[in-house]
Amino acid sequence: MSDSERDLLAHVPPGPVPSSEGGQRLLDLVRVMARLRGPGGCPWDREQTHRTLARHLLEETHEVLDAIDADDRDRLREELGDLLLQVAFHAQMAADDGAWDVDDVARGIVAKLIRRHPHVFGDVRVSGADEVLVNWERIKAEEKGEHGLEEDVPETLPALARAAKVQRRAAGRGFEWRSRDGALEALREEVDELERTSDPEQEIGDVLFATVAVARLLGVDAESALRRTTRRFAERYERFTRLLRERGLDLDAMSEVEIRRLFREAR
Repeated sequence: MSDSERDLLAHVPPGPVPSSEGGQRLLDLVRVMARLRGPGGCPWDREQTHRTLARHLLEETHEVLDAIDADDRDRLREELGDLLLQVAFHAQMAADDGAWDVDDVARGIVAKLIRRHPHVFGDVRVSGADEVLVNWERIKAEEKGEHGLEEDVPETLPALARAAKVQRRAAGRGFEWRSRDGALEALREEVDELERTSDPEQEIGDVLFATVAVARLLGVDAESALRRTTRRFAERYERFTRLLRERGLDLDAMSEVEIRRLFREAR
């Protein structure tokens, strides 16, 4: 352990880990993964690469999000285990190649957490959670140097999540709406422009981007909010179609007012 790492860990108070087994089962996972990839282990595990596992990592991440949206804590525990397996798997493959291992992964994230939480491990004061996120982006920029707002933001990130990340970076550099009212006014302006535009694609994008800004100031994750709304819409639509069948109604023959009235009833 380097002197700088010891200095960082000196900020972590001693005492028991807040877990019934102190994290020992994480070590069991590392040992099991090494056995699966080792001599006489599993042929499938041994032939995997970072690239072949990529789709599994994506699938497991989405299953975690689905469990969160369903507010299913037992399922969330299970899905987090599957996601943790992916981390251990990738770390073991790197160790097999002599690149780095799971301890290097943990060491890196521990150091990052301490550096980017000076309000916990230092003497910085913050007013609340929003300022924590802004400070995180500011510290990150100081560590890596000034760079473009979109630099190293994955292209595969969902559009709303990408917009939120870019906005957080801008906020970390001082560019941020000072109030919720300011963000809401900007959203209203974008909606007004949408009504008059000859370029609906651009204006729809502006409306969505402005909506993300409002969501951030309200402490809402726009990506999660839209995911939940989409699920609620699908469930409500199923109730709507049941009403249609029960009443022998023909959707094509109904007026827009009648459709909206029945859809409201399906809440």
